[in-house]
Amino acid sequence: MKILAVQNKMGIGDTIIFLPFIEAISKKYNTPVDLLSRKSSKADQFLSDTPYIGKVLTLDRNNKFNGRHDGIRGFFNLIIDLRKEKFEKIFIFNSSLRYKLISKLSGSKQIFQYPQFSKKDQHIINTAKDFLKKNLNIDVETDAKIFLNPKKLLQIEKKYKINKDKFYILLGIGGSGPTKRIPPETFISVIEKISKIKNCHFFLATGNHEEEKKILEKMIYSEFGKLCTPINELSINETLPIIKICNASICNDTSFSHLSAALGIETITLMADTPLMYGNYSPRMHPVIPDGMEDVNHHSNGKDKINPTKIYEKLIKILN
Repeated sequence: MKILAVQNKMGIGDTIIFLPFIEAISKKYNTPVDLLSRKSSKADQFLSDTPYIGKVLTLDRNNKFNGRHDGIRGFFNLIIDLRKEKFEKIFIFNSSLRYKLISKLSGSKQIFQYPQFSKKDQHIINTAKDFLKKNLNIDVETDAKIFLNPKKLLQIEKKYKINKDKFYILLGIGGSGPTKRIPPETFISVIEKISKIKNCHFFLATGNHEEEKKILEKMIYSEFGKLCTPINELSINETLPIIKICNASICNDTSFSHLSAALGIETITLMADTPLMYGNYSPRMHPVIPDGMEDVNHHSNGKDKINPTKIYEKLIKILN
């Protein structure tokens, strides 16, 4: 049986949030599920070793509307691409009429989709839960899991000379927008506190946006720079085994927080300007919100109010 899941959101984190639901479909039918997702999700880089995922198909749509699957021509191109795969069942994690018509015309026998014309105010997690409960009578826990080939871990341990007497901590210091990027001084304060009582080494994960590079440079050229290894030039695929060998992670609301938790690492999420559900949906996520706030959402602008002492206290509990 060939099954396809359609997840058309843009980011890595969005795709990871949907993994428990795709895994549940896989278990229900006892077969890997193929995934149609955007290139920007980089799903092909972090799901290649995950057994409940079959083939990752690229949804070629972009903001310039010139992708292979954009527009009227793209509508028919996607029908052709899916027809070649001969999917018996398609699960569409959105309310778009476009994807329903494409699925029908591709020849799929069964199509399951969110209710039509109900995109407004859809909760990214609860809507997916209700979707599978209604159609497959499955209750899904939001515990995303990514798997890695053990050989990759051995290679990383050898390359970075991993010492079992040290604690390795991932610091996700970047972010897709300026309001998500916690000041480097906050991370440096945590490094200073934890290094007084633990033998630690830190992997610095970020993108290559100019502002992210400035944060990275401040970290590297601080008095604790010798304890840090930047991994910003690595691909997602190359970064995964490094994350996996870490004892803990401290991450802004960035792709690294989602990847870390899905790889089984206890992850402290620094939620400055994003709805809290993106930083607490996994049982391995431990959110820190800005001082003086009871909740956090878009436009909270709390990056300067993330308390390093609170991060440190959560980190101590994880490492002990």
